[in-house]
Amino acid sequence: MTDPIADMLTRIRNAQAVGREWVTAPSSKAKKAIVELLNNEGYLGEYEVVPETPSASIKIRLRYDEKKHPIISGLRRISKPGLRVYADKKTLTRFYGGRGISVISTSQGLMTGRDAWRQGIGGEVICYVW
Repeated sequence: MTDPIADMLTRIRNAQAVGREWVTAPSSKAKKAIVELLNNEGYLGEYEVVPETPSASIKIRLRYDEKKHPIISGLRRISKPGLRVYADKKTLTRFYGGRGISVISTSQGLMTGRDAWRQGIGGEVICYVW
């Protein structure tokens, strides 16, 4: 697998398309940080790291509204291993009219594009969520 973050995002997207309550993906520090950020922003439910042999996995609860529509209506990977995308403070834009978030990897850790703009730092644009 060349892009494990894109694999996790695709698993989330596919699980929501069929209405699953939980999804699992292989665990890593970067994936755990992305899931924690999306949980704090209200796009995902709780999560847990399940220690297994030979490797751990992360179990994520997906969120739906009262009509069983997924909270996440779109999820797009931006920076890929073959083409990294970076943005400085001036080029961090509001995504999806301010209703979506961008996940930015900065020197101070993963944060939303809004938080990175407020702190005046840029970084690698990981994905957009709306």
